[in-house]
Amino acid sequence: MSLNTRRLRLASISERGPGRAGGNRFAGKTERCALATGRRMEEGVTMRKMSDIVRNQDPLMLPPDATVGEACRCMRERRVGAVLVTGGDERLIGIFTGRDAVHRVLAEGMSAGDTTLADVMTRDPDAMPPGKTAIEVLRLMEDGRYRHMPIVDNGKVVGIVSRYDFSGLELDRLDEETGLWERI
Repeated sequence: MSLNTRRLRLASISERGPGRAGGNRFAGKTERCALATGRRMEEGVTMRKMSDIVRNQDPLMLPPDATVGEACRCMRERRVGAVLVTGGDERLIGIFTGRDAVHRVLAEGMSAGDTTLADVMTRDPDAMPPGKTAIEVLRLMEDGRYRHMPIVDNGKVVGIVSRYDFSGLELDRLDEETGLWERI
């Protein structure tokens, strides 16, 4: 069930109510409260697949011979924090982030106009297939200390996710798991 479907369902239940026309007189308050607090939705939201998150996404992809300056301008225009570096067949070669621009280019005194992405990108980054769940991707991002994760299907880029693409419930579940491991 999609998020919009759940929202519509919640809205229709709260509008109708048990005593209104079209409402279920036998629907208990606990069902409505569970829907409103998200208890029934929690499993569905935490089990979202990457294909749902990156659907209709147009990730920023540049060739390895693009300059760091070009990449930074594109990131600013698109308001994103990473560029996927791809070959002509949209196969992932590397990733370049705003952090890379600061640490690998500016701090080293390199010229953003002369330095190519191939010189400073992270080669062969970890990536996940679109069939993985949100929590699986979050675990890998947490373990690797990644802010961005490319989503790749049969070697071809289909999207990219960042920590901001995940819901509060997904992040809460990751925090719970992390807390459990720390106690063990």
